[in-house]
Amino acid sequence: MISTIKRRYTLDEYRAIEEKAEGRSEYRDGEIVPMPGGTLKHSRIGRNILAYFTYVLRDTQFEPINSDLRLWIPEYRRGVYPDVMVFDGEPQLNAERLDEVLNPLVIVEVLSPSTADYDRQNKFRIYRSIPSFSEYLLVEQDEPFVERYSKQTQGWLLSDCSGLERSISLESVGIELPMAEIYRGVAFE
Repeated sequence: MISTIKRRYTLDEYRAIEEKAEGRSEYRDGEIVPMPGGTLKHSRIGRNILAYFTYVLRDTQFEPINSDLRLWIPEYRRGVYPDVMVFDGEPQLNAERLDEVLNPLVIVEVLSPSTADYDRQNKFRIYRSIPSFSEYLLVEQDEPFVERYSKQTQGWLLSDCSGLERSISLESVGIELPMAEIYRGVAFE
């Protein structure tokens, strides 16, 4: 039996590598995991959600941010790049780092076949350790379907939305997100 030894990286090593990297990688408590590239559908959906949030949340205390900013999750020692995050007020930086934040209110993940299970299960469990986190959207690429988890006193409540004529209510930011806006310009086979 041949065993392979995985190299473990310190957080400082990861950050140094990530600053120079052409692609993005997540940090998982010593392990560096390259993130796969997205599809045109994935990019359009993420852009559409960010553009809609930016427009409807202007002149409020809420700030949407794209996937270029890393979310640091201290309890699990994880650095991840959600597709879209929304903050209530100023994003809280991790120490004095300008590339890591700690306090999203809403997180959106556009699902890919290679990451859907991870986004629904392990990543969601990790996200729930963030005190400010209160709504999670999981957005399908291949059909107009969104799962919404909202934080309640007794736990997390799942609701879903399908079809382009409907909207998703985001209680934490007080808006409706039309499915037609999420999937604007996206063709389904």
